[in-house]
Amino acid sequence: MDTVVSRLRSALDDPDGLIVRDDADALDATRTDKSGWVATGRPAALVEARTVAHVQATLRTCNELGVGVVPRGAGTGLAGGANGTDGSVVLSTALMDRIVEVSADDELAVVEPGVLNGALNAAVLPLGLRFAPDPASAAISSIGGNIATNAGGLRCVKYGVTREAVLGLDVVLADGRLVSTGHRTVKGVTGLDLTALMVGSEGTLGVIVGATVGLVPVPSGEPATLGAVFPDVRAAAAAAADVVHGPERPSTVELLDAAALAGIAAYLGPDVIAESVGAVPAGGAFLLVEFDGVGGAEAARGAEPVLQAAGGTVRRAVDGDERERLLTIRRSFHPAMEARGQVLIEDVAVPRSRLADMFDRVAAIGHEHGVAIPTVAHAGDGNLHPNFVFDGDEVPQHVWDAADALFRAAIELDGTLTGEHGVGVLKRRWIGDELGDDLVALQRGIRRVFDPNGILNPGKVL
Repeated sequence: MDTVVSRLRSALDDPDGLIVRDDADALDATRTDKSGWVATGRPAALVEARTVAHVQATLRTCNELGVGVVPRGAGTGLAGGANGTDGSVVLSTALMDRIVEVSADDELAVVEPGVLNGALNAAVLPLGLRFAPDPASAAISSIGGNIATNAGGLRCVKYGVTREAVLGLDVVLADGRLVSTGHRTVKGVTGLDLTALMVGSEGTLGVIVGATVGLVPVPSGEPATLGAVFPDVRAAAAAAADVVHGPERPSTVELLDAAALAGIAAYLGPDVIAESVGAVPAGGAFLLVEFDGVGGAEAARGAEPVLQAAGGTVRRAVDGDERERLLTIRRSFHPAMEARGQVLIEDVAVPRSRLADMFDRVAAIGHEHGVAIPTVAHAGDGNLHPNFVFDGDEVPQHVWDAADALFRAAIELDGTLTGEHGVGVLKRRWIGDELGDDLVALQRGIRRVFDPNGILNPGKVL
């Protein structure tokens, strides 16, 4: 470890250890993320890169020494993908946080990876623009991390996931070479689409040091928001599909099942929910639907009878305060779960037509394993987040058994292990079940092309 630290400090011209850190507190902080999973052992060093040259020198040095490198951003991941493992060098780009350029004419921004999602939006809002991806962690998650996991969020149903907003990337390869992929143009099909390959690669192909991202105009007017209560989650899931298939695409369609609503009621107080959406029947579910842009109010009025026909009792927000109360119900889900104990936040996705079936499977799995599984879904795109609340620092085996059944159920329903959180460490054991041997072998081969010595995020994803 001393050799790694000394070589890095020499390569980065850092004799005082301001960039290359080996103090226990700094190293231990890199061993975990928002998933709660803590890597065993301790990393050899933490490099807090400020420049592209720092990243290049780190990778050249570690490649020569054969030392694993764990790229890390804000540490808000939920799959253990950026956790510092024993003996590795954690390469943080969190301090590379400059917004290099904003072009209103071309509707794009050039940013360093440490720029926070919320900071970018604050910077471009005066120009009437925004970065469309909207992960729930937007205030604290970085653009580099969003790209590394192809993050999603509430607005995906209308605006797509992060991949759709990335035009080009600057990436440092395992041997220290800097390459640029993609383009600044709306169209561009020269060569293979390596930008799309990098998005969602979780630090296994290179380290992102810059990104050219597309911006979209902020929709005109105020959003039009509906909150609807349904007798059960199947009815709510069917209503969500009906609304998405309507003439106007909603910007947000979020579904909370009965267990989720119960947890939120305990957290906020039952009166808050009753005042916002009315009485909720036993086993009832809540659907939040929002339309934005010109015609949003008219689209919301048109969606009301659709939701009612599916069995919903609908309330349309008449002002900003009512909208905020409806949004608060959805936003309170994760704080409500965290107030009850440690939380394992899972992430599966199925076709929208199978959403109700997946909720049935969640309920059956919870009953079989004797565990409550409160679930929220980005219902507009079929992405569910089943949550497990437990006591202690370690996820109990019966929770992992239930999670295993969830993953297999999603695959059986033509879905996927992860819609937006990534594979990391926590879902690595199931990746072969979804991809099959041939695709796993092909992906490992691609990884070797980019990283012949296997130093990038070793042990993660594949």
